[in-house]
Parts: sequence; C-alpha cells; structure tokens
Amino acid sequence: MMRTCVLTLTIVLGLLASAPADGQTAGEVAGSKPNIVVILADDMGFGDVQALNPDSTIPTLNIDRLAGEGMTFSDAHSPSAVCTPTRYGLLTGRYCWRGALKRGVLFGYSRRLIEPGRLTVAAMLKQQGYHTAVVGKWHLGMDWARSGPKAEDVDFGKPVTNGPNAVGFDWSFVVPASLDMPPYVYVEDGRVAEAPTARQPAVGFPAYVRAGPRSPSFVMEESLDVLTKKATAHIRTRAKLDQPFFLYFPLTAPHKPVLPHKRFRDSTPLGDYGDFVAQVDWTVGQVLEALDDAEIVDNTLVIFSSDNGSFMFRLEGDDALDHVDDATVQAFRADRHRSNFVFRGTKADVWEGGHHVPFFVRWPAGVPAGTQCDATICLTDVMATCAEVAGARLGSDAAEDSFSLLPTFRGDAQAAPRPPVIHHSVGGMFAIRDGRWKLVAGNGSGGRQAPRGKPFARPYQLFDLAEDIGERRDVLDTHGEVAQRLEATLDRIRSSGRSVSR
Repeated sequence: MMRTCVLTLTIVLGLLASAPADGQTAGEVAGSKPNIVVILADDMGFGDVQALNPDSTIPTLNIDRLAGEGMTFSDAHSPSAVCTPTRYGLLTGRYCWRGALKRGVLFGYSRRLIEPGRLTVAAMLKQQGYHTAVVGKWHLGMDWARSGPKAEDVDFGKPVTNGPNAVGFDWSFVVPASLDMPPYVYVEDGRVAEAPTARQPAVGFPAYVRAGPRSPSFVMEESLDVLTKKATAHIRTRAKLDQPFFLYFPLTAPHKPVLPHKRFRDSTPLGDYGDFVAQVDWTVGQVLEALDDAEIVDNTLVIFSSDNGSFMFRLEGDDALDHVDDATVQAFRADRHRSNFVFRGTKADVWEGGHHVPFFVRWPAGVPAGTQCDATICLTDVMATCAEVAGARLGSDAAEDSFSLLPTFRGDAQAAPRPPVIHHSVGGMFAIRDGRWKLVAGNGSGGRQAPRGKPFARPYQLFDLAEDIGERRDVLDTHGEVAQRLEATLDRIRSSGRSVSR
C-alpha cells in the first residue's frame, strides 16, 4: 500500500520554501511558537464522521470543517483499543504496555499510572515556555487521601495528589475517569470542587452507571457542557496573554452512559448514540469558535482524534447492541450505520475497528488546507510532533514510541518513514502494522468480538490491508515469510524498549 500525502505541486514548493532552515524551529518560521489544542473524543468511531464516511447520517459539520481547513489522516491509530492506555501513550509518547498496565483500564479510584519522572507532552511544552492545561476526562489515576481500606474510603476534603498537575499541567479541571465510574466529582488543581454528599445509584441497561458518591451539582447530561465552557473560557483568557498555550481537552463522549443533552435529542435519525455524536461535534465547534473569536486561528495547531474505536457493533441480521436503548438499536439496524466504518470489530479489539480512529490536524501557518494523508500513524506521535513544533529536543529516555508528523504536515516526500505501529487490545493481544501488512500475534480479537482468543496463542493471523481492509481473509498460509519478518520485528520492538530511534 503506497503511503502518500496528497498535496498539490504549488503547495509543496511553497512549503519547502518556507520550511525551517537549520537551527530554526517551525514556530520561529511561523513567527512565534504556535498554541496547541488537542481534542480527544471518547469512543468515537471512524465511521461516525461524515468527512470520512459519506454514508453517515450524523451531522458532523465542525469536524468536517477541520478536514476542509487542514489535513485528514485516513490511517491513524490509537495505541490501544481502550481508554487508559491510549491516554498514557498520547501524553508520554510511549506504549502503555511497556509499563505497569498490561491490559484493561483504570477506574476512578485508581492510583497514578504515569511514572514519577516520566516526561509528558505537558511537561515538555512547559519547559519550552508554554502554559499547559487539561480540561476533561483524565482516566490516568490520581492518589486520593485514604480514610479506610475500601475504594470509596476517601477523604474528599483533602488534596488529591499525583494527578495532572504532577505531570506538567499548570491548570487542570477534570473528572477522574469515565462517566460510568465513581466518584462523580470535578477535580480542579488537586481539589474536589464540591463535596460528593449525594449518592449515585447504579443504573443498568441502557445507561450502565456504577453506584458511588456524587457531587450534588454533578449532572451527567450536563457534564460535557460544563467542560466545554471551562475549555473555551480558558482559550479566550490565554489568547490575551503573551505566552503560547497547550490545551489538552479529552471529552467524556460519546462513551457510555449515552446521555446526550436534551437539546440534542432527536437531532439525528440514529437515536441517543447519534445525538451524542452530534453533541461532540457541537463541542468541537465551540472550541473552533473560541479560537475564531480570539483571532488566534492562524498560529494555533488543532488536533482532533478519538481514544479508540466505537463500542457500537456492526449490525448484521439479528445482532444486538450493548449500552444503548432499543430505539438506537432499531435506528442503527434500519440505517445500517457503521460507527467503525467497514472495519472489523469494535472498541477493545485488536481488529481495525478497535483502534483505527479519525485524526484531523488544522494549523493554517503550517498545514495546507484540504489535504489528505494515508500514512500509517499513531496517537503516540503527538508527543514528538509537539516537541518538534515547539523546538524541543527529546532525549533517549523519553517518547520511545513517538514519531514526529511535522515533515508530513509539510508534505516532505523525503522524510524518513515511520517505524511499524504496534496495536494492543484490552486483553493484551498484540498486532504489528507495517505498510500493507498486519500480523495479529494471537488467535482472536483479544477484546469483545468472538473468538476472543489468547495473546501469542497459535495460529497467528496475517492480513493484507491493501486488498482486505475488513480483515476477512487470513493470508498467513500463502505469505509465511511476511509473517515471520513481522513476528521478528514485533519481538524486537517489544524487547528493545523503544520503536523510534533518536
């Protein structure tokens, strides 16, 4: 499969002429270091976005705007098929399975995951003079003040340590984990914003919410609005100051519980899930509007992606859908909407549906509008990209699996190719992607779709994604030499401690 970025000759020549000279950073060429805004949707599928899936009936005008005004990456992947390890990988530039979390995710009371001393994109940019902030879903653990042996035995009046502020963020306003995980509170700079004196009962199908303490003003249907107001107000405030800023905005949607705000209900033909995706798109629009109003669009790098694929299964025959109401099930069956596009599997799987995600970049000072790139990339690449944009030099002990996309932004055909990308499922199943070839190092999905299989159990599976993006035909028997090469490369990357050399 040929990996190219589609740029016109005029654009390429113009970009090469304005490319940084030796010793110059991209920010210096643009006039100043750009602001950086990373928006990370939660469980949004590739096929939910109309710019990627013309058959989608969910209006995504604002995400589509990013595609029209920037670069669309058609072969982007989250480093994991579930939440926590992807967030670790994005912020550190390192695959999460290299550390303590080998499978699964954290919960609301889990302790910090990012190791002390581990460089994050926030800490790196702070060293480069940026103000750094996070608003949204954290899900990387923090250390609560314990008052007893049970998970809920927490003194919410005491500081919460080793959260976002401990890994490089100047300001943080976060929910601890997913909106189906207690405690249901907002935490600002290590302090619970309001004591959780209420009690959230457990809710079963279709919402799936765990029981636990909740702040009285914490209303799940309003949480995305609360976070959006915080994020956009922050943009407007920082735009007035003479300092570049980095905003990491990990959303809480469309992850379950699927509870769109009432003003979005019935806005799509696809039930609550479609309405929730529409609300996510509106949220992106609010961020873009804040940048417009502040007149900082030209030198602000905006990255939009998702932490993994959608939990919505493809509907075929009498298939059922988890985590959603009957109306959504019927809507998806009638319209045959495919949240994960034509990909096999769903969130949690090592199949493409688990980790093949939307990825858009807009930066008028550095990325030509309306361009497309089919190079295979990974969300771990955000770290090295931001470093090169800001002029930072990463050491050999940081961002071990991060590859800068800045040459790709410029359409540099001579740039070194990215090393193979490693995929990882919720159950610890590995796969390696190199060009057209994908080797699954196990005998199943490693996630939710049957057969789940086991990591490193034979037979392995090999797919030619240039001919079979749906992963329907295992070609290991006819391309054994490719499988052997990929297996050796996977073993080397896993054992060497890094996949990118510096």
